[in-house]
Amino acid sequence: MNQTLFLLLILASLSVSAQKKVKAATYKVEEKSVAATLKFLSSDALQGRLAGSKGLETAAQYLEDVFVKNGVKPYFMSYKDTLTNFDKTTYNVVGYLEGTDTELKKEFVVFGAHYDHIGVEKNPTTTDSIYNGANDDASGVTTVAELVNYFGRTKKNKRSILFCFFSAEEAGLLGSQSLAAKLKKQNFNLYAMLNFEMVGVAMKRDILAYLTGYGASTMGEKINEYASKKLVGYLDVEMKYQLFRRSDNFSFYNEFKKPSQTICTFDFENFAYYHKVEDEFEGMDIKHMTAFIQEMIPVTDKMVNAKADDIVMKTK
Repeated sequence: MNQTLFLLLILASLSVSAQKKVKAATYKVEEKSVAATLKFLSSDALQGRLAGSKGLETAAQYLEDVFVKNGVKPYFMSYKDTLTNFDKTTYNVVGYLEGTDTELKKEFVVFGAHYDHIGVEKNPTTTDSIYNGANDDASGVTTVAELVNYFGRTKKNKRSILFCFFSAEEAGLLGSQSLAAKLKKQNFNLYAMLNFEMVGVAMKRDILAYLTGYGASTMGEKINEYASKKLVGYLDVEMKYQLFRRSDNFSFYNEFKKPSQTICTFDFENFAYYHKVEDEFEGMDIKHMTAFIQEMIPVTDKMVNAKADDIVMKTK
């Protein structure tokens, strides 16, 4: 190889590397990507994504493909993790991205959302019988899918990441219970778990979202610190409806007693179609969702790259 060609190859390599760094630093969530994932997951074709159904199996394959195209590996033998506590065959879909730091990679951050919903109305009173579950929780799944896109492309996480799409949440958090118990037996080293639930519509408040179990750990305070503004806060309805215990974060808290919380923008005033057939793609605020996810990118990036013991449980 002559010297000129050798130098050109070096320069080309440096150029590609620089481009990758620029893309990581100026990463933008694409509205069309958010809309495409949300629209597919909440489409009539998936028949309401009931756990154990063909529709949910189709959704699982779609989510596997998100992992594959981003170079995110399966944590187990395959991406599909069969539930041990459900009467039909259904799966959590789990992807793994190893951390880059020799010590911090021993700890895991879990990002999760449930991809199941409640299926089809058996005795419909209207022409629409499909519970599409756009807000609940295709919106949260779309958020985690966008985090997969970001971390999969940049691979700049010091801690290891487990991306989890849970099945059978609607049957009583069964998917997350199955997975959390399995991981606990394997001495899984959980640093923090952040779950996304019903983020498809904006709140008319002074915060972008609320965090369940806000006072239980430093997670909320750290999210705001990472964002350099008050991004999340506490909402009274959380205690009224015991929301900390009603989403997949609780399964991880119950097993590990580590910071495990859910971020949500559904406040019981801004969306009238919880568990109704009208929870459809057309009712979602895609601009809000894109902006929300854009805010989550630097927050989650700092979470997986923070110093040791930055997010911890609060002692009572």
